[in-house]
Amino acid sequence: MQIEIMKGSLLEVQADAIVNPANSLGLMGGGVAGVIKKFAGEEVEQEVISKAPIEVGTAILTSAGRLKFKGVIHAPTMEEPAMATTPEKVKKAVRASLQLADELGFESLAIPGMGTGVGKLPKDLSAKVMLEEIKNFQPYNLKRVILVDIDEEMVQAWKENL
Repeated sequence: MQIEIMKGSLLEVQADAIVNPANSLGLMGGGVAGVIKKFAGEEVEQEVISKAPIEVGTAILTSAGRLKFKGVIHAPTMEEPAMATTPEKVKKAVRASLQLADELGFESLAIPGMGTGVGKLPKDLSAKVMLEEIKNFQPYNLKRVILVDIDEEMVQAWKENL
């Protein structure tokens, strides 16, 4: 499986699906979730809330609303909005995202920094656990994972841990 690292907007990547580092309630208030909701539309948040609670370590797919993707994978890194997270929760969220994308037959998945915004996890620690999970994953369908963030520090942390 190919791993690409790039600086830029998650919403502008060429991928089958994108990952939203969610909370278990499905509320899309701040961070990456807020940006996804702003451009995809309220219906994405309504759809994810209707499937909540989503346990940390699992992931669900919703439509992508007005976005060009086949769907948005919501993978909680925390139980409640704006809650601090842990490396273990980020690992579980990344694993759940990869498994769901692979099961759904997606060939490419774009993932932003997980747990580094409102989750308050240091970027280097997030990058380390994210890349461990991606490297250890054995896909059937998934051919490409794009790690993308607007934060230069996050991008550098991925590069250093690759």
